Amino acid sequence: MKRRVLAIALGLSLATPLWAADNKGLTPAQARQIHDSALVLDTHLDTPANFQRPGWSIRDRHDHEGDQSQVDLPRMKEGGLDGGFWVIYTDQGARDESGNRAARDHGLIRLTEIREMLAANAADFELASSAADAERIAASGKRVSFISMENASPLASDPSLLELYHKLGLRMLGITHVKNNDFGDSSTDAAGPEWKGLSPKGKALVVEANRLGLILDASHASDAVFDQLLELSKTPIVLSHTSADAVFDHPRNIDDTRIRELAAKGGVIHVNAYGGYLISIPKKPEREAALEALSEKYGDEGSRDDARIQAYLKERTEIEQRYPVPRATFEDYMRHLLHILKVAGPQHVGIGADWDGGGGVAGLEDVAALPRITERLLKEGYTEADVRAIWGGNLLRVMRAVEAAAQASPQS
Repeated sequence: MKRRVLAIALGLSLATPLWAADNKGLTPAQARQIHDSALVLDTHLDTPANFQRPGWSIRDRHDHEGDQSQVDLPRMKEGGLDGGFWVIYTDQGARDESGNRAARDHGLIRLTEIREMLAANAADFELASSAADAERIAASGKRVSFISMENASPLASDPSLLELYHKLGLRMLGITHVKNNDFGDSSTDAAGPEWKGLSPKGKALVVEANRLGLILDASHASDAVFDQLLELSKTPIVLSHTSADAVFDHPRNIDDTRIRELAAKGGVIHVNAYGGYLISIPKKPEREAALEALSEKYGDEGSRDDARIQAYLKERTEIEQRYPVPRATFEDYMRHLLHILKVAGPQHVGIGADWDGGGGVAGLEDVAALPRITERLLKEGYTEADVRAIWGGNLLRVMRAVEAAAQASPQS
């Protein structure tokens, strides 16, 4: 709808690029028009952690420095963000019966919170279950709301729950988070690899995800898990929020060889804006200890009311001033994005900035700043068609492939 309205206003056909491919002389206003003509989706929105925060509403405009929030409806509109994947994130706890039960409950509660937010704001948000849904919802003026899972630990006690999650809207599945789990190895577990990739349960989960029509996400997983997902999955996979190892060598990032392999099989890497994965930020033991003690003092972020948030932020600022470290910038983010674009090609790259999960850098603090990315891409010579592919077209292509494979597979 945005592109149709803009094209009509400018007297252009829908097949006509808004501006010449070389983008010479492009003004910020023209870049913004191109941004608004695209279907802009982000594959990793950790915002559901805020949905039950006392006094917090998706309809209010917040401020990251003021209340630790980067995504809300006013800023989505301001930044031209049409939607993306709301994340069911579960911290990796104990892998015993009690821990698995807690993970199961947490995942189902977070799924319920996402669906409750959508129901309470039905005039502005709508659950999307397919690529066609995304296009329809965006054309209606609502925000596209996919659901993903980061860390499959809610399924550890009963992997068959994946079918229920799918029926209730889940469309992307990430295998691990920062520690190994029952399904596979993490890229950052201090204990090292446990399964040498996917566990037997993890391999079975891949088969079930393919059958149901879930996009498989290798972000946070070890290189061996990535390799095995690429080999075992009958459909393209994605990295929902990952940056370039060649720009900054970090276990959470991915090397150029694997980026090329991902692209060769039709997958997409969505570039992360988490500062610690973009540049080297030295660990200061005193700073780490002070921040850990502060988090313990104020408890879970989702339970803090405004007064506790303000008190927490005041104390955190004091710690940061006492133990300063470098902060990643917009230019650092673009170095990763532009490198990955050169390696994979614009048909295999997207954006997954890790909003409300630690993402955001100086100059790209929240989703209101997203048009800066489009403007920079255009100045670097990427075309309007490239921009549309990066912001949503590539993701929807993968989703259509996953949907088609699920429809063609025998359903038990």
